[in-house]
Amino acid sequence: MFIAPIPMKPAYRFGAATPWGGKGLSSFGKDIPDKRTGEALECSAIPGLNSTDDRGTPLSALIGQLGDGLVGTSVRGEFPLLLKLLNAKDRLSVQVHPGNKYAKLHENKLGKTEAWYILHAEPGASIIYGVKEGVTRKQLKEASMQGAAIEELLRFVPVHEGETYYIPSGMVHAIGKGITLYEIQQSSDVTYRFYDWERVDKAGNKRQLHLEDAIAVTDLSNQGTAAVPEEISEGRFQLLKNEYFTLEHWVQKKTILLPDFRRFGILTALKDTLLKWAEGEMELMKGQTVLLPARSFELEISTKELLLSYPTVE
Repeated sequence: MFIAPIPMKPAYRFGAATPWGGKGLSSFGKDIPDKRTGEALECSAIPGLNSTDDRGTPLSALIGQLGDGLVGTSVRGEFPLLLKLLNAKDRLSVQVHPGNKYAKLHENKLGKTEAWYILHAEPGASIIYGVKEGVTRKQLKEASMQGAAIEELLRFVPVHEGETYYIPSGMVHAIGKGITLYEIQQSSDVTYRFYDWERVDKAGNKRQLHLEDAIAVTDLSNQGTAAVPEEISEGRFQLLKNEYFTLEHWVQKKTILLPDFRRFGILTALKDTLLKWAEGEMELMKGQTVLLPARSFELEISTKELLLSYPTVE
């Protein structure tokens, strides 16, 4: 049995959960629930934040119903990936994510390695991408305990639309204000905060920090640069490949995509995209995401621009 592409409806994180969020996701076709909407979880099996199909069936239920036909013969255990679109009206907290071993031991969850593709960046926008050269673990710990002192240790990197940044577990990072991005990551919601810019809520309370865990999982050697795309065929670029996921960027491309029974795919349209298969077709709007089942039909894809993510399998 072959399975047609499954349009996904996102779950949202907004309001007090994302005090840094804004209205920017509305320009990507999202019916945002609040003027502080930080995240649209486009393809998510996170408990309580499942994305759904057009009939409202949660992704976790679809996985239960379709099994290997959906996720693939090489994907075992819990659903491995999470795809978000994020809008940062203000800067996010300075944070770090654990690797699999620490996350399993302390949280009973997957670790969190992720990558960002910059969809929009206001002039002068930047991210925190590691710490300055020579910073020691002792300096980082002492500064984080003082609060704002940590700002002097952080590495600020200007970003521009179309760039890709890899954030492995253990890397200190934060999204800056005025940025909208696509984030592909391991399916985990574990975040350890170092610092939240002295931000307070209406009651005057600061957000919870996790300094002990953050220091424990930080890898000071993680100092990256923007990824360099590799053209693997005309108009098809591999932006990033690691042990957890592969990210591709397609531009002005018309091709046949054959199913890979080993794994699923996640396709997000950035500009006009049309999918055709033996039993139907689907026109995607800007910002719309579809899940491509492992046992999919052979697809004819015509696109001006899209992003495609999938688990890395050998």
